[in-house]
This record gives sequence, structure tokens and C-alpha cells, in this order.
Amino acid sequence: MFYIGCHLSLTGGYLNMGKVAKSIGANAFQYFTKNPRGRSSKEADPADVAALAAFLKEEGFAPPLAHAPYTYNPSSADERIREYTVTSMRGELEFLEALPGSLYNFHPGNHVGAGAEEGIRRTAALLNEIMFEGMSTTVLIETMAGKGTEIGRTFEEVQSIIEQVEPRFRDNVGVCLDTCHVSDGGYDIAGDTDAVVDEFDRVIGLDRLHAIHLNDSKNPLGAHKDRHEKIGDGTIALDGITSIITNPKIMHLPFYLETPNEVEGYAREIAMLREIRKD
Repeated sequence: MFYIGCHLSLTGGYLNMGKVAKSIGANAFQYFTKNPRGRSSKEADPADVAALAAFLKEEGFAPPLAHAPYTYNPSSADERIREYTVTSMRGELEFLEALPGSLYNFHPGNHVGAGAEEGIRRTAALLNEIMFEGMSTTVLIETMAGKGTEIGRTFEEVQSIIEQVEPRFRDNVGVCLDTCHVSDGGYDIAGDTDAVVDEFDRVIGLDRLHAIHLNDSKNPLGAHKDRHEKIGDGTIALDGITSIITNPKIMHLPFYLETPNEVEGYAREIAMLREIRKD
């Protein structure tokens, strides 16, 4: 089964996202838990959430991927930012129990000059604070491009966060690999997908990989800039994207497009990728 989808707006409600996804040939989708720039959003209707849960089960969708807003900084030393991040992320994890089996993706943050080791420690400490026993959601650390003081550029940094999570929570921690980010971060996922997948397995373990953000990149390998491009229009190119979605070790995972598109553009990309996979 090829699970492929895209980022959708929550504006029309939860069930509407599932219906839009189905209408464009998707069987997976991602959405922001609230406005990505942190502005307030209306409370969810429990009946709408329950209707989406039933829809996803009936239609055989991959787990929905809830993406935390960019305004959160789990590795911040600023108490105000940290309190806001803890409160928001904990509330979102509690809410996601209404959509059992969800994935919750977040950027591990910027250490803002404190150094990667300290940023990693803070991010792991935050996870230990917001997670709770019995939760059904899997929290995913996103691989990053290494822009500025971002942590999570290397697989070793991501693994270091996981290792510092308390053992009682560790089964609910995984990784979302972003193809643009790892390419911009210096991993040649386009030129040698097998080697990058094997390196991920060696350092972190493929059992931790739960989702893939499928994006082309506007930048050359190792640029550390994080600028997504439409599929086939960037430096990863269609051959690189093809090698990723057909790699036997990861092709069973759900792929979520974050390319600079509207819904119609996503529909075209999904159709193109399904033609390549033919399953």
C-alpha cells in the first residue's frame, strides 16, 4: 500500500480534511494543530473529530500527522517561551487522544547560542515533561536542515534526544524524516538513498522512523537553508524522489507532501507519484 498525502488546512474542520484528501487521491494528510505562526484558533468540535476518526478507519488512511506550530521552541532557555511551548504541546497531546494512533510532529528547536548539546538536553527534558503514560500518540522529532542554531540536523543529534527521553515514554517517540531537510543538511538522499537509509538505521534504527515529509529542495546538497520545492523541480529531482518512494526499506511508510502548492497542485503531485509507484 502506497500511503501518500499532503498538508491540508484545518479551516473547514476535521472531517473536511479527510474528505478533501480522498478527493485528490490521497490516503494520508498532515495539518497544523493551530495557526503555524501561533495565532489563536477556534476550539475543535468533538463530534467533528469523532467523525474524522471514523472516516479514516473506514477509508483505510494512514495515521493523521499533526504538526506543531513553528513558534514553539523546545530547546529554548527563555522561561516564557518554554512555558508557552510546554503548555501548548501538552494540551495538543492530550487533545490527540480523541484521534487514537495519531502522529505528532515537531521541530526540535534552536539552541540560540547555548550549543547543540544543551539544546538537545532541553528538548529531551521538555518531552519528559509533556508526555504521559498510556498515550496513544507517537511524538515525532523532525530531521532538520541545520539552519542557524537548529538542532536535529544530524541523525546523531536526533538519537541523542531520544536517548535522554525517560524509558517509560521512549516507545512513543519516533522520527519524521524530511527529504529537503536531510539533503540541505548534507545527506545525499537523492544520489544514494540506500546509503542514507542505512545510516539512519545504524544511528537511530528504522523502527523509529514513522513518517516521511516528501519534498524537493531549492538548494544544493548541504546548503543548510531549508527551502522546499515542488516535486521534480528542485535539486533532489524526480529521479531522487523516485529512489526514495521506491526504496524497499521505507516504501511502506506514509509520505506527506509539504511542497509549495495549493490543493490542486498536490493532486497533480500525488497522481504523478502514484503513477511512479503503481501500487
